[in-house]
Amino acid sequence: MTEKYRNPPLIEAICEFRLMPDSPWDLTIYGLIYEKIKKTFPHKEQRFVQEVEMTQGSKGIEQKVQVSERAFFYSNDKTIFVQIGQHFLAINCLKPYPNWDGFKPKIEEAFNALISTIDVKELARIGYRAVNHIEIPISRVDLDEYFEFRPFLGKRLPQNMVNFMIGCVLPFFDGRDLCRVQLTNAVPETQGTGAFLLDLDYFLAKLGNVSVTDALGWVEEAHAQVNNTFEGCITDRLRAIFQEEK
Repeated sequence: MTEKYRNPPLIEAICEFRLMPDSPWDLTIYGLIYEKIKKTFPHKEQRFVQEVEMTQGSKGIEQKVQVSERAFFYSNDKTIFVQIGQHFLAINCLKPYPNWDGFKPKIEEAFNALISTIDVKELARIGYRAVNHIEIPISRVDLDEYFEFRPFLGKRLPQNMVNFMIGCVLPFFDGRDLCRVQLTNAVPETQGTGAFLLDLDYFLAKLGNVSVTDALGWVEEAHAQVNNTFEGCITDRLRAIFQEEK
């Protein structure tokens, strides 16, 4: 994230680009893109995926669930991979995250392969998402001590929560971009710890406000805003845990 932690909580980062529905597309595109990126992403497979798409509609934030077939192109260690579907390109980076300087060139390579293969006039959506799995080495966690973004319970309510999920959508750049912030409890990887998922999904909310030539610059901005939002969600006590030796 913004600081270089010894033990960063990031388990997956995703950058995605969605083309307009009327953009040119056919089955030859998958192979043409693969030929341009196969040195970096030599391993390939195809499978069906279920996805939830977040969009800004006339009634606010809308969710749409759909199933589609995609091609996957993996790096040699399979920690970074490219997904291609109809009018869709995503680049995923799994743990261990190599830092932004290691991930950014892979995004650029895949996106440049796309726009050099087909004539992309306009992007329907751009998104950058960071999913963090946070473990705190105690079983009963006082959220106030570790999170600036957390659920609030009034005095008349029981204070011990069994489970929780909170979220909000924050605007950036006069509403051009939105960031969905969500915090939930999670299954711990280590016994006796408290575990949480902090999911930050930053996306272009207003269609046509970012040109194709400016798309990679937008991704750089999005990464910076996600970092800043992450830091705004946590306290110094949690930062100290990320810096501890393991």
